Amino acid sequence: MIWLALLPLLWGGWLGMVDANWWPLVLITTMSLLTALAYAHDKRQAVRGGWRVPEARLHLLELLGGWPGALLARHWLRHKTQKGSYRLVFWFIVLLHLTLWGLWVGRPLWQGP
Repeated sequence: MIWLALLPLLWGGWLGMVDANWWPLVLITTMSLLTALAYAHDKRQAVRGGWRVPEARLHLLELLGGWPGALLARHWLRHKTQKGSYRLVFWFIVLLHLTLWGLWVGRPLWQGP
């Protein structure tokens, strides 16, 4: 499943090369880094028993485009992988993003000339 994190980066790079439309790649990369840092901070706080990052804030970062970073952080940090309700919302966000990306990138194919 970790390969899913590469799809928006590849699509964003493709959009940049084809349409000179680089903002999606910049947005995804920036949000992914911010989200991965938030996951790392939350993991550190969980180990130390400190104040945690609210789950709603993590989901907001994922929804704003940081889900690839969250996916990588979940894998590398082994964080936020057990709670079923969190995973359900996370995978819904991933599915939503992949669907929207597929519609946007595939638009020239189904729209026609």
